[in-house]
Amino acid sequence: MPEGHTLHRLARRHTELFAGEQVAVTSPQGRFADGAARLDGHVFERAEAWGKHLWHHYIPAASGVSAPIVHVHLGLYGAFTDFDRPEPPVGQIRMRIAGPRGGTDLRGPTACDLVTEEQVDAVLARLGPDPLRAESDPDRAWQRIHRSARPVGALLMDQKVLAGVGNVYRAEVLFRAGIDPHRPGRFVSRAEFDGVWADLQDLMPVGVARGRMHVVRAEHDHGAPSYAPDRPRTYVYRRAGESCRVCGTPVSYQPMEGRNLFWCSTCQV
Repeated sequence: MPEGHTLHRLARRHTELFAGEQVAVTSPQGRFADGAARLDGHVFERAEAWGKHLWHHYIPAASGVSAPIVHVHLGLYGAFTDFDRPEPPVGQIRMRIAGPRGGTDLRGPTACDLVTEEQVDAVLARLGPDPLRAESDPDRAWQRIHRSARPVGALLMDQKVLAGVGNVYRAEVLFRAGIDPHRPGRFVSRAEFDGVWADLQDLMPVGVARGRMHVVRAEHDHGAPSYAPDRPRTYVYRRAGESCRVCGTPVSYQPMEGRNLFWCSTCQV
């Protein structure tokens, strides 16, 4: 599933492509046909993200009319594909947006719906702070973590606690902080939490800017290759049984609340 930096990168890209432009919106697949018909010909205002949620804001067609908003959650399989010129649709395109500067096709999202401002607020009220948004209050996450008996590795993946953190960032920031993912949240100190939050604020903007996560410090960025040819190196993520880049201990693996968990039993206590 795409992590928060991907959605923020998409929001930036869609704003660059469409902001201030009248756009054509269609649903070749048909599942968003009513929404597309309402949006077609509107002026795209901006895109923004919070955690793993993306919103497209449009300018109202007339005064006194509510502004159309599209909510997108990519889920496991959703993806946007940009194009310079519209071609005949290929595959299950839920939503196509085309403007003077190019366009994009959305395939396979979990959600693609027209929503109201009140519905946006309801989604935001359920989400934890997003390290990529300057106005986010990390104390909201800390209050949930330090009162919880759940493992901190599970808490970091809970979007009600922290928005936008997925499996890779979870594994890597806990390794960088030296925290065992099985440690109950209530045994994580405020200083340790503040360090994790600051690390996310440093690492996630790199993902937004580059389109790929970079989590290994320069002094460790050598030796064993990455877990896939097109990915940067990681410390522990998808490296089960391989030697830790710092201490040489085989990287451990087990599921945690339905997601794959990776950690070093020596470096993380």
